[in-house]
Amino acid sequence: MAHLSPLKDQHALAEATLLPYGPVELAIELVETFGELDFEYAALRKACGLLDQPHRGTIEIVGDDRHDFLNNMVTQELKGRIDAQSPYKSARAFWLNRKGRVVADLRLTELPDRTLVDLDAHAVDSTIESLNAYIITEDVELRDASERLHRLALHGPTSMELLRALATQPEDAPPLGDLAPNAATLCTIADHEVIVERQDTAGEIGLELTIATDGAKDVYTALVDAGSPTEGEAEGEGEGEGPDSIASRVKLRQVGWLAYNTARIEAGTPLFNVDFSTESLPAETGVLDDRVSFTKGCYLGQEVVARMHALGKPKQVLVALKPEGPDMRTEEGFCRQPMGGTHVLLAEDRAGDPVGAVTSSTISPMLGGEPVCFAIVKTKHADTGTRLGVMAEGVVLEASVRESLTFHTSV
Repeated sequence: MAHLSPLKDQHALAEATLLPYGPVELAIELVETFGELDFEYAALRKACGLLDQPHRGTIEIVGDDRHDFLNNMVTQELKGRIDAQSPYKSARAFWLNRKGRVVADLRLTELPDRTLVDLDAHAVDSTIESLNAYIITEDVELRDASERLHRLALHGPTSMELLRALATQPEDAPPLGDLAPNAATLCTIADHEVIVERQDTAGEIGLELTIATDGAKDVYTALVDAGSPTEGEAEGEGEGEGPDSIASRVKLRQVGWLAYNTARIEAGTPLFNVDFSTESLPAETGVLDDRVSFTKGCYLGQEVVARMHALGKPKQVLVALKPEGPDMRTEEGFCRQPMGGTHVLLAEDRAGDPVGAVTSSTISPMLGGEPVCFAIVKTKHADTGTRLGVMAEGVVLEASVRESLTFHTSV
C-alpha cells in the first residue's frame, strides 16, 4: 500500500505539482515543486527550505537486547555510536543479505527508550521480515511505524534559528543550539513532540523531523506561519520585534523534490533505490566508508564485504561526473542534461560498448548552471580524472571522473 502524506490536501491548496516515487503499483506521491523552483532551491542554499517526506519509512525497535542484536546484524560498528549509554545519536549502516547485497540503507537513531530506523519506505517490509528471521530468544521487537510517524525536513543556513525560536525542549534533552551532525534531540512544536536529527544531506544545515502523523499538519503549519516572510519582509522590511522578525531572518519557503534533488546531488549524497539498489554491493555504492566497519565482529554478508575489500576493487562503483566542452550547451545556450539510465562511454571509443550508466543528474546552480551527475561505471574506468563520454539529448558530452561524489557543500 502506498503511503499518503497527511499534508496532501495542504499541498493541493498551494497548487503543488506531484510526482510518483517508486514502482508504479506502489508509487508514493511527492511534491515535485510549488511552482517556483529557482526560489525553492535558493531557500535551501541561502535561507530555509521545508520538505515533506512521505517516501521515508520508519521502523521502531524496542527491547533490552536490541543494541547487541543490531550490532550483530548491520555493517556499521554501533558500540560507542548508538547504545544504551549513548542516546540522542545517529549512525548509518547497511542491512545486507547473505550474498552481501544491500537490503536497505539505514539511519539508526537512539532515543532513551527505543531505536528509530529511517529508510526508504519501499524497503520497510523486506527489512522487518528479514531481520525478524534472526530473532530467536532475544528481547527485540521491530514495529513498522511508517503510518504512525511522519517525516519532514528543514534544510538551509537559517533552519536551526527557526527551530530555536519556535520549539520548547525538555530539560534533559540536548539543546538545539549545540546539535552537531549525527546528533539528535527532542522538542515540542505546536504541542506535538518532535524528534530532531542533524543530517546535512543537502550541503547545508539539515534537520530531520519525526512527528506523530496526526500532528504533522499542525507542526508543518506552525513552521510555515512562523518562518515564511510577508511580501514586505521578503524585501528586507519588517525588522522590528515580534514574530514577524523571525520570518524576516529565516525566510522559509516550502520546497519540493526537484529543488532538494539538485541540492543533494551537489552535496554528494547518493540515494538507495535511485543511485544504488538491492543488486548493489556496499563497495559499489560510493558510501562504503560511511556505512561499513572493517574492524567489528561478524554480521550477515560480512564474508562477501571482507573478500571484496581484500581484493581491493569491485566490478563497478558509483562516481561523480562533470560534463564539459563546447557540446555541453545547445546553439540556444541551454545545457544538455544527461538523464538517468543513459549510457556512459569511453571518451576515446564512443562507438564502443557502454562502460556504465547515469543514475542521477541535475543542472547545478552552484557550478554556474552546468550539468553534473552520478553514474555507476566499471571500476577500471573509475579513477579520478578518467575521461568518459556521457549521452545527453543525443549528444556525447565529455566528462571527467571527480575525486569524490561532492560537487558543493557549505558545511
